[in-house]
Amino acid sequence: MPASGIYPGLVTHARLKPRVHKLRYRIFMLLLDLDELETLDRDLKLFSRARFNLVGFDPRRHGDGSDTPLKAQVEAQLAAAGIAHGGPVRMLAMPRILGTGFNPLTVYYCHRPDGALSAILYEVNNTFGERHSYLIPADNAPVVKQACEKGFYVSPFMDMDLSYAFRMRPPGDEVQVFVDVDDAEGRVLAAGFTGRRQDMTDRNLLKAWIAHPWMTLGVVAAIHWEALFIWLKGEKIRQRPPKPEWSVTVVTPATVAG
Repeated sequence: MPASGIYPGLVTHARLKPRVHKLRYRIFMLLLDLDELETLDRDLKLFSRARFNLVGFDPRRHGDGSDTPLKAQVEAQLAAAGIAHGGPVRMLAMPRILGTGFNPLTVYYCHRPDGALSAILYEVNNTFGERHSYLIPADNAPVVKQACEKGFYVSPFMDMDLSYAFRMRPPGDEVQVFVDVDDAEGRVLAAGFTGRRQDMTDRNLLKAWIAHPWMTLGVVAAIHWEALFIWLKGEKIRQRPPKPEWSVTVVTPATVAG
């Protein structure tokens, strides 16, 4: 059975200070095994790779944006960091709907040849057209806990002097992605996604699209809508610093939460 699948679920986002702001959206995400892209593109009528369709995926909007196969890019980063690789690389991402889409966070689950999880790559996009990733070694536990310092400007309403704590239940029948953001005094934001797997079929893709009509309008529109409410609550905009010199931050094992 293909590893790729559809995960309809719920994304939550709770800003806890200095002003409380909460949101909940029902979305669906795709788990794409990067070795299965050609097969999915060939066998499904409603899914395409790098072509217009109801549901799509464009590898050039990930990684370094080049035509180099995405799995090769990820494995090069793993090799440079001295992390075991050679097994499947599976990415959890929001799809493109009718040719448009935006992924605030794409999660790559990287495996050893024996199938055990070896690392997670967190690819972050901001609405200014910039992209940065955090590569963190991982164990093969049912729940993976990791941490790193923030090094990339995302929200104009968030400071840079923050840390991330990730809690992950890798994709199976369910998937869970939780990100807590802290400053020196405690929790600033808690975000998460929880979804339940469905097979990657044309029928399920159509059902997912019908059940989540707002996704056709676009994630960027939703982000700007929520930003307006935050601004109206009196939150100040932080100045955007230069993007990091390197496209990937490799987090050393000493900084990974146990």
